[in-house]
Amino acid sequence: MSVEQLVDSLLYEGYALYPYTPGATKNATPTPHGIVYPPAYAEANPAARATLRVEVVLEHGAAATVAGSVRFLQASGSGHEGIERSLELPATPLDRLAAEPRRLEFAFAAATEVRGRAALRAEPLAPGLARVKLCVHNQTELPGADPDRGEALRASLISTHVVLRAGDGRFVSPLDTDGPHGEAVAGCENVNTWPVLAAPEDDVVLGAAMFLPDHPRVAPESLGGLFDNTEIEEALLLHVQTLSEEERAEVAAADPKVREMLERAEGASPAEMMSLHGRLESGHPQAGEPQATVDGRTICRGAAVILRPRKVAGDTYDVILAGRAATVERIYVDYEDGVHLGVTIDDDPGQELMRDSGRYLFFRPEEVELR
Repeated sequence: MSVEQLVDSLLYEGYALYPYTPGATKNATPTPHGIVYPPAYAEANPAARATLRVEVVLEHGAAATVAGSVRFLQASGSGHEGIERSLELPATPLDRLAAEPRRLEFAFAAATEVRGRAALRAEPLAPGLARVKLCVHNQTELPGADPDRGEALRASLISTHVVLRAGDGRFVSPLDTDGPHGEAVAGCENVNTWPVLAAPEDDVVLGAAMFLPDHPRVAPESLGGLFDNTEIEEALLLHVQTLSEEERAEVAAADPKVREMLERAEGASPAEMMSLHGRLESGHPQAGEPQATVDGRTICRGAAVILRPRKVAGDTYDVILAGRAATVERIYVDYEDGVHLGVTIDDDPGQELMRDSGRYLFFRPEEVELR
């Protein structure tokens, strides 16, 4: 599967949600991530961004080149129908990008003209090592002094995705902060995007609008995008097939992309539906850490503990489990160095089932007492 096919799917994530009718409240405005808003709206709304920036580390040879591309949707019409837009920054020698960024100004007309610029540059870090940066700026001016979100979306880059391609080089995983180039990776500043490796040779990086692992892919058995790629496809297809005739007519009369999805869902054969039913991927759950030391206490995988949940901010289930004996099955450390203990309850008749299926209860280290 090519990175273009992956972006084709991601570009419309959140574009329309079940029941897909334009009259549904959640479909009144687009809901994707990766929105690059006009500056006036971003300045008034701290959670909004008028820029998108991808920074990644590249191991490279003497003849290294880097190319960049940007894809996004532009809203058009009262229903915010999406028009696909793309920008191309052709392959350029890395040393030239270090001396002078490659810039591209753009303007796309629709209900509201969207203007902006993109810049691709490189920063040498060490012999054979550089930081590559691609920035996208929305420079669209809004007429009103206090624009609402609907007005701002018509002047935004929606579901913005960036792709970087290297020649004579390989990118270092943006998640690899513990590797030999960990300090350089940790020094990267990514804004409004989540970069991941996106090719077997690690010569392509995808700046995605949602959290993804390195080397993401579309499930090969998928029948096509439903604008909700993290949902269970079979369930969505079955829901679509339960729409009333009035709802189907409302969807069909709206956005062509949504109408195309409806027709594809309605055309799914019983055999295709059955191919999605009960399908189980062989997982490879992360084993986590063998042990962790917190406040002078070392907790090992397999440790016997007594649960002492916090009374503050706890829930009813925590109260039920207080004082129960448990076994630490997994120890995970998150990106902020927080420690999470996955446990099973010792007197639970289903303990073995929970252990085998990886269904753990999670507690903080301060919420357990070593036995």
